[in-house]
Amino acid sequence: MEAVFKREFRSLFTSVTGWIYLTVLFIMCGIFTMANSLIGHSSQFEYVLSSMPLFLLVAVPVLCMRSLSGEKRARTDQLLYSLPIRMSQVVTGKYLALAAVHAIACLGMGFVPVILSFFGKVNFGSAYSALAGFLLLGLALIAINLYISSLISNQAAVCFTGIAAGFLLYLMNGLASLFPSTAAASYLALALTALILGGIVFLLTKNWMVGLVSGIILFGAATVVYAAKKELFEGLFPKLIKYLAVFDRFNSFVNGVFDLTAVVYYLSLVVLFVWLATQAMDKKRWS
Repeated sequence: MEAVFKREFRSLFTSVTGWIYLTVLFIMCGIFTMANSLIGHSSQFEYVLSSMPLFLLVAVPVLCMRSLSGEKRARTDQLLYSLPIRMSQVVTGKYLALAAVHAIACLGMGFVPVILSFFGKVNFGSAYSALAGFLLLGLALIAINLYISSLISNQAAVCFTGIAAGFLLYLMNGLASLFPSTAAASYLALALTALILGGIVFLLTKNWMVGLVSGIILFGAATVVYAAKKELFEGLFPKLIKYLAVFDRFNSFVNGVFDLTAVVYYLSLVVLFVWLATQAMDKKRWS
C-alpha cells in the first residue's frame, strides 16, 4: 500500500493535477479572504471557508478523474491486479494520496487565521473548527469521486459525472423541501429506494438472487412498517434527505461547533465509498 501511495502521490504532481487543485483552492481562499477582511472588515476566517465548498464540486472531480479510470484507459490496471497485495490496499493507497493533497491545501489555508490575527481579533477555535469541517467534507467528496472513477474508464466522463453528483448533493436540502411530506409519498420513495439498493447489491455481487432477495427484504420491511404505523412516514423521506445532506453538515463547523456526529458521518462516507470502489475493482479483477 505504501508503494501505491507514493506512486499515486508522485503522479498527481508530475501530471500537474495536484498543482491545479492546490492553486485553485489557494487562489479562491485568497480572494474570499480579501473580500471578507478588506471589504467586509471581518477577521472571521470561518466566513471565508463558508464560501469554499462550491469550488470543491469542480476541483475534487478534476483531482480524482484519473485515479482509477486513468489506469483502465492506459491498460495499467492489469499491473494493479497482478500486484501481490489485496485490492483494498491498492484503492486505499490511491485514496490516501488524493486525501494527502487535500490535507496539504487545508494545511496551507491554516496559516490564514494566524496572519489575520495581526490585524484583528481571531477566534481560533471557530476558525480551525471550520477548517476541520472543510477537511472532512473534502475527504468525503474524494471518496465519492474515487468510487465514480472505479466505474467509468473515460476520464472526462468521470469528471462530469463527479461534478453532477456533487451538485446533486449540494442541492439535497433544497430538493427535500420540494418533496411532499405525506406518508404515502415517503413510503413510495422509500420503497423505490429499497428496489434501487437491491439493484446496487446485484451490481456489486453479480448475483441476481442476492440482489433480488435484498430488494424484497428492504421493500417488505418498508411495507410492513407503513402498514403498522403509517404516521411514522409523515415527512420521513424529506427528513432523511436533510439528515444525509453532505454539505449541510459543514454548516455546523462554520458556526463554530465541532460536531462529532458530522465527523462520524463524513468518516462513514469515506469508509463506505472506498469499500465500494474496492468491490468494483475486485469484480473487474476476477472477471
